[in-house]
Amino acid sequence: MYVINARNPQLALPKAIRFLNETGIPRMSRNGPVLISKEPVTTVYTHPRERVIFWPERDANPFLHLYESLWMLSGRNDVAPLLKFAKNYKNYSDDGVTIHDSYGYRWRKMFGMDQLRIVADRLKRDPDDRRSVVQMWDAEEDLDSPSKAVPCNMIITFQRDHRGALDMVVFNRSNDIIWGCYGANVVHFSYLLEYMADAIGCPMGTYTQISVNWHAYLETFEPVRHLTREYDPYTLNNVHSIPMAQGFFSLDSHINTLMTDFDTQFTRPHSTTGSPWANMVQKMLRAHHVFSNKAAPEKYIEALAILSDEDPSIDWIAAGTQWIQRRRTAWEKKMGGEK
Repeated sequence: MYVINARNPQLALPKAIRFLNETGIPRMSRNGPVLISKEPVTTVYTHPRERVIFWPERDANPFLHLYESLWMLSGRNDVAPLLKFAKNYKNYSDDGVTIHDSYGYRWRKMFGMDQLRIVADRLKRDPDDRRSVVQMWDAEEDLDSPSKAVPCNMIITFQRDHRGALDMVVFNRSNDIIWGCYGANVVHFSYLLEYMADAIGCPMGTYTQISVNWHAYLETFEPVRHLTREYDPYTLNNVHSIPMAQGFFSLDSHINTLMTDFDTQFTRPHSTTGSPWANMVQKMLRAHHVFSNKAAPEKYIEALAILSDEDPSIDWIAAGTQWIQRRRTAWEKKMGGEK
């Protein structure tokens, strides 16, 4: 077992790349050639609220990562809204309507119970509880399933440490380090940890990811293979996160409002919620809506204008601005070349 200890994914990714460069074993997979660790890899995050990746070479889509976290916390499994961020999600749906391995749906609905509420209640009543386990893998549904997508992340344990802070451990059977482990997964599960800590009324502790088959597809690994230096906007105080911090029922209400606004294409009158976090998220989703539905150059100008109405040092706002600006620069370069 190899262990990566890191403050956040921005610092974990270079460590992971160095390790895979030095020890990775070439293998083939159903999705092409990969480099795989010869042993399971555990990643421990000490500051899980610092969840945004800023490496331009990685070019992580902050709008997708943020939205998908809300989609999961809402307990949804419909594919349609995800297609507005990435068309390739259709490749993971068996029926064109739902996604079989949707984590949030499994957390909150699939097993006939809301596992998140049960765990929150248990750890409120008994801070020493060791049975607070959230299940995602279902042997009946997944073990011999023909589905295009079965869960990679299988179970989650929640326990409170000696200080009362909430620690979370996620067990993963197969983890792509570029798009999964240090990309989407760290955002989704760190938000789950924050949501649960808020529901219980305790501080966030550590987030640990245990990955059995820890690998990188060569197609996505090569563009970032040289990222072995350390650079972190969080420790440089260039960016900061905004806590969700609203209380279980208030958070659910804010998330449902944000999802409804997105589903109805922001046609309802916009009003502030009194929550800095929810207002920031709404600006991110509105900016992406404009970016996705307008033509250039208006899509860039208007989306960036929406984001500029928020504190530019908020991590999501900074990442969203950079992501859109990279596309605007590429578009302007292309237009200049076509004159």
